[in-house]
Amino acid sequence: MLNGIDFLEVMDNPGDPYDERQTKLFVYFLKPLTAGSLTVDNILITGGDRIQNIQVTAVTVAQSQVLSVQVAKAGDFSTYTLQIVQSVEHEQDAPPTGFDPILSSIDFCFKVACPSDFDCQPACDCAPGPQKAPAINYVAKDYASFRQLMLDRLSLLVPDWTERHAADLGIVLVEMLSYVGDYLSYKQDAIATEAYLHTARRRISVRRHVRLVDYFMHDGCNSRVWVQVRVGPGVVGFPLTRTFNGAVTQLLTQVSALPAGLSVFRPTDAFYQTALIAGSLVFEPMQDVQLYTDHNQLLFYTWGDSQCCLPQGAVTATLAGSHPYLQVGQVLILQEVLGPQTGAAADADPTHRYPVCLSSVTASSDPLYGVAVTEISWAAADALPAPLCISSLVGTHYYDNVSVALGNIVLADYGSTIQDTTTSSLAPSVVAQPDPALTIMTGSCADHCNTPVATPTPPRFNPLLSRGPLTQAAPFDATVALSSAAACMQWTVESAAPAITLTQTVAGEPGVFTWTPLRDLLGSAADTLSFVAEVESDGSTQIRFGNGLQGMRPVSGSRFMATYRIGNGASGNIGAGTIAYLVTSDTALLSSIPQTGMITNPLPAQGGVEPESMDTASQNAPDAFRTQERAVTAQDYADFAQTCNPGIQVAACTFRWTGSWRTAFLSVDPTPMVHVDDTFKQSLLNCMDRYRMAGQDLDVDASVYVSLEIHMTVCVAAGYFAANVKEALLAVFSNKILPDGTRGVFYPGNFGFGQTVYLSPLYAAAQQTAGVSSVKITRFRRQGDKYSNGIAAGKLEMHRLEIPRLDNDRNYPDRGIFKLTMNTV
Repeated sequence: MLNGIDFLEVMDNPGDPYDERQTKLFVYFLKPLTAGSLTVDNILITGGDRIQNIQVTAVTVAQSQVLSVQVAKAGDFSTYTLQIVQSVEHEQDAPPTGFDPILSSIDFCFKVACPSDFDCQPACDCAPGPQKAPAINYVAKDYASFRQLMLDRLSLLVPDWTERHAADLGIVLVEMLSYVGDYLSYKQDAIATEAYLHTARRRISVRRHVRLVDYFMHDGCNSRVWVQVRVGPGVVGFPLTRTFNGAVTQLLTQVSALPAGLSVFRPTDAFYQTALIAGSLVFEPMQDVQLYTDHNQLLFYTWGDSQCCLPQGAVTATLAGSHPYLQVGQVLILQEVLGPQTGAAADADPTHRYPVCLSSVTASSDPLYGVAVTEISWAAADALPAPLCISSLVGTHYYDNVSVALGNIVLADYGSTIQDTTTSSLAPSVVAQPDPALTIMTGSCADHCNTPVATPTPPRFNPLLSRGPLTQAAPFDATVALSSAAACMQWTVESAAPAITLTQTVAGEPGVFTWTPLRDLLGSAADTLSFVAEVESDGSTQIRFGNGLQGMRPVSGSRFMATYRIGNGASGNIGAGTIAYLVTSDTALLSSIPQTGMITNPLPAQGGVEPESMDTASQNAPDAFRTQERAVTAQDYADFAQTCNPGIQVAACTFRWTGSWRTAFLSVDPTPMVHVDDTFKQSLLNCMDRYRMAGQDLDVDASVYVSLEIHMTVCVAAGYFAANVKEALLAVFSNKILPDGTRGVFYPGNFGFGQTVYLSPLYAAAQQTAGVSSVKITRFRRQGDKYSNGIAAGKLEMHRLEIPRLDNDRNYPDRGIFKLTMNTV
């Protein structure tokens, strides 16, 4: 029986002297060896790069199947070959008798145990040898040029083939390939065009380009509107819910195709399809409300005042009667229904309609007349922006209930919900299987011992939404009580998100998986069930899923269904009184609302914005990344404060060391309708937190107001009544907006932090008033501070965080006094 080499081991003991390391080889044989059968003359070591001619000095049989070979020196990192030969001395390379010719040699390396950064696996290239490139016209880009190019090439390769008939198989193949080449060439041109911002023609391409420079291209936003739903007699607490039996309640705008006086109907009625065909817009409630007959119209109580008026900035009122079902969080619309001067409904000012969110409701009574009344107050953010007349007296004509409060108010937004049941709105709706033609084979083509691994290329799945435009809605949590009516109408278009969710069913797996939309997938994990809804210029929507790294990739064979809303943009900014129909399947609700025009929107819808255009994004995006979004200086803090809250007129910031760190103290001067309370401060701090410097604290303070005291002596010109001139001067030096739209001298916002009050503009304002002959200011100082006389210097200087104020309000004399002494000629 033949013997042969099994494997070879290089002995490398780190404890041996350096010269003795890697000088002993153990050759393992398949069968036992006879002592003395192999000697030094039978072992030949060849090879080596830097160290060659390795000499064998001793050979012994260490074990029955192990041969110990001692060499004079260790080799290098290259490959060596150990051979068993008949005689090294006589250069006889054939193996001795009894040894297999194939297993009588073995390749090895002396440094196999040494650590190395190099891959010892030999590279194998199966690339074909270089070929001479044919003479091809690479200018060919369309069907005709591709066809001619291939025919010319075939004429060179197959000169005997001259058939040019359209039915010939060769011509058919040439024309088919020409068509494919034309299509591929167009696709390559399109890809090159979409690869650059200034040449891209698709809105989706522009959206992705500008995102690279941290610019978000918005897709517009839908609008919101307050709708009143009047109910018939005897209704107490009947719920109007956003959904009923799985169907969404809808509010439709009025169309001429439906009969007059119609208010409610079912979605299965012919009226519904008629309204949609006629172009009726669809709004949907954003919250559930309770309806009461008592809240259809609430009258104000004037306490016997025949000329009662809710002043500008009012946050309280009194309602006539007892209203036990009024609750905190409900919204009322205070509306002028009669002309204060004529008492006619046609003369009512349509701009005098103000939504307010109740913050307190208190039952009370008028002890003089013994009648029940209800005291209400509303959020400061809903303070009346203008006076609202309740009752008026014109001559001998008394007009009561000039303004009323409307209840049963529901917040609705633009957009119609579509929910897939049997047919999907996505095309395609099923994720395709991997294309075998795109399978990637891994492994060396020359490595016949290892089977190549086939890695299928995952399919691309970017379905289109069949209907549009997709609704983009700002966030709204219907489970949280309303803080104010104004807050429901305040949002940024950048916060709007697509109103769509997808459900996925996977064959062989129970249940469904819900996918939610995100603005982008850059920060998503590999297992995040999210997607991006990208809107094209024509309003179509393409769904883009993750790639398995940023966002999960859908499983092949799975099917998607969609629940989404359509309706977006400025088309939803309808006018007041446009909504007229309620669509619901709730039989009880249908019977509670009479068919007498009981559905309306007292106020116009607002907030609808069209998607950002490609031109706008292309112009703004290149400079967007240069926008500073970090507050460094005091002025930066002041600027960002006004950005965070539009109700801030002026802001100022100072830095102070508070013991352990630096704190930025932000002082704000809000509009008269805004109060610097704890809610305001916390909201501002939350917004400013994204801008403040790391390691700096931030605190918000109200502004420091400095009340002024001004006495003025005026000489009235001949032909003018002193009382009229005085009234005109009080208006000029007031803190209000005058009837002609100009501001009074001391209107909030005319003076900022640390702004000096000069005497000369006061003289100028007084002299420009009709009927003033001359004027002299006899007192000009800080209120109550006799040492701050500014007449001599002609100015009153303010400290950094001080704002001058002069309200001249008899109810608040500590807010500044303006006194006039009128002298007639």
